[in-house]
Amino acid sequence: MKTLVRPFRLLLLVSLLVGSLSNCRNTSEDPQPTQPTGQDLFVSAQPIGTVTKLQLQTVATLAGFGAFASQLKYDATYYKFLYKTTYKGQLIQVSGLLGVPLNTPKPPALLSAQHGTMFRQAEAPSNFPSTFTGFELFASAGFVTVIPDFIGLGASSNVAQPYFDKATSASTVVDMLKAAQYYLQQQTITTNKNLFLIGYSEGGYVTMAAQQEIETNTMHQLTLTAAAEGAGGYDLPGMLSGIAAAPTYNTPSFLALLLQGYNTTYGWNRPLTDFFQTPYAARIPSLLDGTKDRATIDAQLTNSPAALFTPAFYTALGSASGEPVLKQQLADNSFNNWVPRSPTRLYHGTADESVFYQTSASTYARFQAAGAPNVTLIPIQGGTHISSILPMMADALPWLQSLDK
Repeated sequence: MKTLVRPFRLLLLVSLLVGSLSNCRNTSEDPQPTQPTGQDLFVSAQPIGTVTKLQLQTVATLAGFGAFASQLKYDATYYKFLYKTTYKGQLIQVSGLLGVPLNTPKPPALLSAQHGTMFRQAEAPSNFPSTFTGFELFASAGFVTVIPDFIGLGASSNVAQPYFDKATSASTVVDMLKAAQYYLQQQTITTNKNLFLIGYSEGGYVTMAAQQEIETNTMHQLTLTAAAEGAGGYDLPGMLSGIAAAPTYNTPSFLALLLQGYNTTYGWNRPLTDFFQTPYAARIPSLLDGTKDRATIDAQLTNSPAALFTPAFYTALGSASGEPVLKQQLADNSFNNWVPRSPTRLYHGTADESVFYQTSASTYARFQAAGAPNVTLIPIQGGTHISSILPMMADALPWLQSLDK
């Protein structure tokens, strides 16, 4: 999800947080014979500072999360967290945010929260408190919370984002969890046996990728309690074909990030003119340089898929035989041969204009047909991509708390 904080409120939010600060990480289809341990993956945890629950309640209200202020019960200490994860067969250094609630009456659960699509490097969660996703509040709600930046943001900003790539999506989360567990043990910070995942938009997809990896690869020695996934593009072939068939699509930045990410991650090295028409192909590298936000990028593209894509590529998307390599990669990065075992809730706004509701509906239908034991689809009636995050949170937070036993 994009941050819900309005620009004119951001300076106030940052000042509240900064003023309060004390000085004080391979997909299951191809598992590796051994997995790196948390000790192997951990790099460092640099304290950012401690924020009181009252200050976090104020921040929540300013950011549009006021409905959850009463559930923020603990002061929390935040850390810029560095760890390693696998990218193209090599361990690279990546980053995220760790939030630890203070003085909880019993050991808290561990929760990994996955943010939505980000274009600006400044938005990476590890830049907290200069940036704010809303997921930071889970620490004050009583969860030891990790928020991975994702590859391509934060410490790995020199790498192109491998957007909607299942392998790196999963490993980024799993490896941070393992590194965080090691660090917490070293600091004698005790957690209970529960592990939760939550994410929205790209983060919903990343959460499902991590869930599949945890549930199918026992070598990680992680046991998932439950997952809440919102508005993720789980059915990528259906998603892209739906966009191509639509007369307008108001988030073309997502398409630019997806195709450039695949082109780089998989080493295709095709010219962007294979996909995008003039003048858009020439603009995309600078638009995705990490300094521009989504609105700026969208304004420099077009909301007409027929005008954005080259005629050949646009035709290929709508044909059965066109772009076979791309379509196979999209299928491989979807969730076609796996069924969740842990309690899982899928949330999606029925009027989502950026990640179509149908991608959750079709994924849920497949899970049900395959006998998924405990998966629920929760439609958010009339919800758009932005407006659906609060209704999701209003349902997901108490649900996760109810399972934290």
